[in-house]
Amino acid sequence: MLKVGVLGAGHLGKIHLRLLEQSKRYNLIGFYDQDTVNAEKVATEFGYKLFNSIDDLIDAAEVVDIVTPTLSHFECAKKAIEKGCHIFIEKPIAKTVLEAEAIKTLASQFHVKGQVGHVERFNPAFIAAKDMIVNPMFIETHRLAEFNPRGTDVPVVLDLMIHDIDIILSVVKSKVKNVHASGISVISDTPDIANARIEFENGCVANLTASRISMKNMRKSRFFQKDAYISVDMLEKKAEIVRMKDVPENPDDYAMILQNAEGVKKQIYFDNPEVTNNNAILDELETFADAILNNTEPIVSLRNGAEALRIAQMVIDSY
Repeated sequence: MLKVGVLGAGHLGKIHLRLLEQSKRYNLIGFYDQDTVNAEKVATEFGYKLFNSIDDLIDAAEVVDIVTPTLSHFECAKKAIEKGCHIFIEKPIAKTVLEAEAIKTLASQFHVKGQVGHVERFNPAFIAAKDMIVNPMFIETHRLAEFNPRGTDVPVVLDLMIHDIDIILSVVKSKVKNVHASGISVISDTPDIANARIEFENGCVANLTASRISMKNMRKSRFFQKDAYISVDMLEKKAEIVRMKDVPENPDDYAMILQNAEGVKKQIYFDNPEVTNNNAILDELETFADAILNNTEPIVSLRNGAEALRIAQMVIDSY
């Protein structure tokens, strides 16, 4: 079992602490939070060991789980890496692309592994559908959330849209060519609603919408490719695949058949792949342990996290 310490005991930090304590891959040694009142409260209520400083926690750990505000990610990661600790770091990986690149370089220099908390990669609906997503040429995503003051310290692109940016970069095997975006501030000092059009060199286009002042929550992605349409509902944990194939010689009486202007006929097939419920946060933490123990590439590497941040920054720069 890997000795793990958690930096940050806010809303998400408490979830990480609970799951790490349950995990059979980690030995939770404790946590540190600079908010002393909150730290004492968490330690008293849940019984986790409270460290007096970041340095004390890092010295006792093999893995450091960084769940602090984004502004402090770089400093926390730098301290942990330089002491030889592997790092799990919540998204976005850092405040700036330069900081993200520096974290990557440091991890390579000190031969430690890092994973970024892009948790939607572990969403069971996406897992069920991802092998069917092959060379998509148009992607549409909607990530809408009811207002929550937590997270408004960063633009909606870094708070919400970056999840979909990471998912899209994981399935489109091409470089980004152009980004066009618009953003509107309604409640916060930074945009609360944003729309981005990302164009790739292979011709794929992704249209992303994110809002944190919606009346209802929505996390839907739609992928269009040759002879197929894949819909993934990451909130409801559902996936639907619609395929078109050449019509067989003797189609079923109830077959759904389309014919285009050239007379080519296609039969439509519907498939709802089985979605296996999981705890996505626990899975991302435990697969990181597997990557450390087996010396393999983490599912969401520091390189992936840095690239998602780079594209997110292009969106912000565009609007």
